[in-house]
Amino acid sequence: MLFMKKILSISLVLLLALSLFAAGTKEQADSNTLVVGATPEPHAVFLELVVEDLAQQGITLKIQEFTDYVTPNEALESGELDANFFQHIPYLESFNKERGYHLVNAGGIHVEPFALYSEQYNSIEELPKGATIAIPNDPTNEGRALLLLQSAGLLTLDANVGLEATPLDIASNPKGFSFREIEAASLPRVLSDVDAAIINGNYAIPAGLIATRDGLLVEGADSPYVNVVAVKQGRENDKAIVALVDALRREKIASYVAERYPNGEVVLVTE
Repeated sequence: MLFMKKILSISLVLLLALSLFAAGTKEQADSNTLVVGATPEPHAVFLELVVEDLAQQGITLKIQEFTDYVTPNEALESGELDANFFQHIPYLESFNKERGYHLVNAGGIHVEPFALYSEQYNSIEELPKGATIAIPNDPTNEGRALLLLQSAGLLTLDANVGLEATPLDIASNPKGFSFREIEAASLPRVLSDVDAAIINGNYAIPAGLIATRDGLLVEGADSPYVNVVAVKQGRENDKAIVALVDALRREKIASYVAERYPNGEVVLVTE
């Protein structure tokens, strides 16, 4: 009986040791695996291009595609993602403020010029009085759209409203434009139903729209809306995250952008 108890005790110790070893191995493996959420183009494409580069450093990159702007931040905050790549800094900051999240910028990669498009008119001068313009309905991109119209003198916003402007903050609207607030991902699909629409680059590009070619009004090159790799606060200096950002800033991405987006649809930033 005593012998059996000793055998049982030894077995339990071995099982515990094996469990701890397995847990440690999993933790070590997980630390070398990055699950990154991204919208399809150009973000997910960029990530696909650096999968092999990161693999050479012992990092496994797994990409999850999203078609909206909310879910990838929720997944990042909850820990389902290690990082995401789809949003600009003002949107990230607004989301943190609204939700009480703890997401931070781990590195800026590129700018996608924001533009006003129309299937009916060839210039902003042709837009008629009372024209209906579709704009993104998320806080920062809605403000961004109205600021773009203000930059062309098409309307005037109340003083100091900044990036959080909404149609309620319009002080002067000489042409009496009306606005349809639409989810950003749906804007290309409603373009034929309105007089014009202001569309984010990552949704305009898959729809075949090029800001510098098709845009009636295009955001300037000094845009503060840099698309970033976002992570949970405290992880921005993780080795794997730093390696990801570095890979996205290398020549492979620059060459792809030069070939795929020769008309300035995507502009890489240097930091």
